[in-house]
Amino acid sequence: MSILLTGGAGYIGSHIAVELLAAGYDAVVLDNLKNSSAAVIGRIERIAGKRPAFYQGDINDSDALRRVFGENDIDCVIQLAGLKSVPESAAKPLDYYRCNVGGLLTLLEVMAEKSVKRVVFSSSATVYGSSGEIPYTESTPTGCTNPYGRTKLMCEEILRDCAAADAEFSAVLLRYFNPIGAHPSGLIGEDPQGVPNNLMPYISRVAVGALEKLTIYGGDYPTRDGTGVRDYLHVVDLAKGHVRAVGYAAQHTGARAFNLGTGKGVSVLEMVRAFERASGVKVPYVIGERRAGDIAEYYADASLAQKELGWRAELSLDDMCRDTWNWQKSNPHGYEG
Repeated sequence: MSILLTGGAGYIGSHIAVELLAAGYDAVVLDNLKNSSAAVIGRIERIAGKRPAFYQGDINDSDALRRVFGENDIDCVIQLAGLKSVPESAAKPLDYYRCNVGGLLTLLEVMAEKSVKRVVFSSSATVYGSSGEIPYTESTPTGCTNPYGRTKLMCEEILRDCAAADAEFSAVLLRYFNPIGAHPSGLIGEDPQGVPNNLMPYISRVAVGALEKLTIYGGDYPTRDGTGVRDYLHVVDLAKGHVRAVGYAAQHTGARAFNLGTGKGVSVLEMVRAFERASGVKVPYVIGERRAGDIAEYYADASLAQKELGWRAELSLDDMCRDTWNWQKSNPHGYEG
């Protein structure tokens, strides 16, 4: 069975490719390399012992998609391609709607031409907004606070409409919480371009000396230590969730959303201390102002994924920090270094 990974050379996609190959699937990667590196493909092969097919192309390019589908017998698509920075989405909303929503529409049109009716969609906990009770369940009301989250919610609704219109269509909507970590081999990990937007790559770059200090946005939240609390899960656990979702899509039709998280909240300061334990390196930080749109605390109820997908997060916070540090110290300048 061949699985197409759009955006498959990125941080999450590369780990999914490894797990798909380990599970006996054939992986086909489409990526425009805007925020990733072609070097990832060789590293996936080193880990998995098998090389995924690779196409450099954009999800908004219907001809590139037709070539991939024409040259491979695709059974299911894992749609990961898109822009993902919350602050950038507020500054450039049209870019996000064009890429994330427009890209999904182009993909679905080509899938329809090729009679491919299974898709696993990379959604986000940002679809929930800030008004729901904690932990968030799949029935928590949605209410996005930024354009990025709205693009994810719009894509979910598009996929629900496709499933309602075609009784054979299957869409699994995976609402990620906060993936961190790296493959334990140290060969693949998170390699953001420029200054990182996410906490863990920022911490690890400070630890390796690439950045001077960490800025913690907000120290006066109503949490146990004043800093924001999030549900962090290991990217390998997340990748395994996608493998489970592919199997679920093969057995079920319709559209179904699942939370992927640990069900435990970790504060920013707790993350800093855990990373310092794992690395043996002191991480200097300062407390800054809160960022617009950030909320104090959220974490997942992932019991539905355990019940329906047979998935649960297994790796600990210490595992996440250890594997991040292993990746960062082995690749201080990322893939291109």
